[in-house]
Amino acid sequence: MNNKCKHYNSKHAGPSKETIEEEERRTRSLNAPSPIQQFGPCGRIMKNSAMVMQIQDPASQRLTWYKPPLTVLVIKKVHDAQILAPFVQLVHWLVHDKSMVVFVEAAVLDDTLLAEYGDFTSVKERLMTFRASTDDLTDKIDFIICLGGDGTLLHASSLFQQSVPPVMAFHLGSLGFLTPFEFNNFQEQVMNVLEGHAALTLRSRLQCVVLRKSQDDNKDKKKPTTILVLNEVVVDRGPSPYLSNIDLFLDGKHITSVQGDGLIVSTPTGSTAYAVAAGASMIHPSVPAIMVTPICPHSLSFRPIVVPAGVELKIALSPEARNAMWVSFDGRNRQALQHGDSLYVTTSVYPVPSICAQDQISDWFDSLAECLHWNVRKKQKQMDELSDLTHSSSDNLEELDNNHDERPSDT
Repeated sequence: MNNKCKHYNSKHAGPSKETIEEEERRTRSLNAPSPIQQFGPCGRIMKNSAMVMQIQDPASQRLTWYKPPLTVLVIKKVHDAQILAPFVQLVHWLVHDKSMVVFVEAAVLDDTLLAEYGDFTSVKERLMTFRASTDDLTDKIDFIICLGGDGTLLHASSLFQQSVPPVMAFHLGSLGFLTPFEFNNFQEQVMNVLEGHAALTLRSRLQCVVLRKSQDDNKDKKKPTTILVLNEVVVDRGPSPYLSNIDLFLDGKHITSVQGDGLIVSTPTGSTAYAVAAGASMIHPSVPAIMVTPICPHSLSFRPIVVPAGVELKIALSPEARNAMWVSFDGRNRQALQHGDSLYVTTSVYPVPSICAQDQISDWFDSLAECLHWNVRKKQKQMDELSDLTHSSSDNLEELDNNHDERPSDT
């Protein structure tokens, strides 16, 4: 099937009234201001026109369609009966009311509980199916809708190892940090997206390339394994009782050796996942960066670091390592790396365009508050409240003293 439209663009062709008002209120770019390039009377940065970049303000990244989207991929959380009713409502509306071509995974139709929904019978024969392990969806999908938790968005990312269509994620799972939409009024919300009234967060992904030693020696002509991840790539000691001993390189320079349980290399989106549990900071997804977080390092001074998004990291076993290291990509494709194998990690040019329920800032801080209960504590009392408590305590003490004075003395 030929793709009928371009997927996304960073400038909205017909902004809504609310969008215009928001842009008028915003006076500063989310990007840092361009620094002054002259320092003192003599020093300045040497100009290099080949390295000059134009970076758009993330706050102005809005969805637009060159042509109306015709095909939509619906991804639902598996083995969850509570999502079946919303799933049937959504696909029925997309097929009958919006006349869209709906793709679902073949395994979804194998759910016997769907037969209990009468509306689904009239839709089932019109759905397009695919299998993730064998079918390529490149240039076939215009739009993605996820029903479930954060895992559905990670699964959508894994299905597209190059350009990803815009993703609209409904919160029907457990945590829901990456799923900002509520399903109650899904028709209105989907219509807003189809009409192009939506902000985008471009969630960067990491390109991970596994290079085996045999490939370096020209004994094996297989193509190196390349996987794009949305959250993180994790290197650990696997089942071995010994510490991991991993060499970390940045742009070819040896930075450090990791001795501990392992290492997490994450995107800003992944900073609120495994990385934050390992002690890393939380980074807004619009910040261009790569996070490097040790897992239980055997060193009191090994703190998580943030490096520029444009660097290339290389991870390999140290010559002194007693055991292999194991690597997983967004929790999948777990495999062992032996001496001589290398893992290269860079920022991919293919982000995940995640559709915002409000905007890039509000969605993120709402998720921090609702999902992680960020900085939740009891409020400190005001001074007048403290004064009332103090006076009340003083009155009680004075009353006790008076009662003590009035007691008859022993004779």
